[in-house]
Amino acid sequence: MPRHSHSSLLLLASALGSASAFTSPATSTALRRTIAIAPTTTTTTTRSMSVLDAFFGKKEFASPCVMGEESIMSPKAHGTSVTPVQKDLRWKCDYETADRICNFNRHYAEHAGYWLTTSFVEDARTVAKEGKEITFYDSNSGKPLFVAPKGRSMEDFLKESGSHGWPSFRDEEVVWENVRCLGDGESVSVDGTHLGHNLPDSSGNRYCINLVSVAGRPVGGEEE
Repeated sequence: MPRHSHSSLLLLASALGSASAFTSPATSTALRRTIAIAPTTTTTTTRSMSVLDAFFGKKEFASPCVMGEESIMSPKAHGTSVTPVQKDLRWKCDYETADRICNFNRHYAEHAGYWLTTSFVEDARTVAKEGKEITFYDSNSGKPLFVAPKGRSMEDFLKESGSHGWPSFRDEEVVWENVRCLGDGESVSVDGTHLGHNLPDSSGNRYCINLVSVAGRPVGGEEE
């Protein structure tokens, strides 16, 4: 595909009613994730290919990222999942927000900084003092999805997450048995839970994840 200038892309998006995707200073991020609060009601889980997906095509992310098929997010008994989110989510995460984002949503996110309004940071610092890591479980299935921090301190993990507005994980912190990335960057669980998006930067893959999607409790096991 020939290289297109930024102005050409703007003209294309404008012609198709999508120029708003380029209004943020963080253009590359805006191309891959809609930063918005999930709407109160969602009537469909059907994905329509975006203008930019059609123009650039689907992506393949660098290893060890494990790619998945769109069929993972096919309609099931409860939106894209078989079951609703757990009632007693960790860190006092809101049930309705979690269920909406996890199961009836493909593009939206909890609002930036939501995770800072929960008890997560306090809990994370307590865990760090004990020299432990946090295992993040699927809010629907209770399967482990991420373990952090790995290869960095808890403060480094919190600092990076704070700079982006959402918990941000790196490749070595992903439990790849249970997590997949789709061709547009959407990060999902193998059971159909919407997690967030992979937004690579100069350090590699960066998984920008909704806390409400990974606030589950392990089924039949003790939290780590």
